[in-house]
Amino acid sequence: MLRIIAIILLLFWVAGFALHLAGDVIHILLILAVVSFALHYIRGGKSA
Repeated sequence: MLRIIAIILLLFWVAGFALHLAGDVIHILLILAVVSFALHYIRGGKSA
């Protein structure tokens, strides 16, 4: 579940750079995506 959320956040982040949207929000999305990936792998990385 966290991996899906992280992928979605990363896609929004890339789209934000491509479309030049909301400067600081893009960096917050990147941080959230990285944290989601980290939590996924720290908790064991088992998929449902």
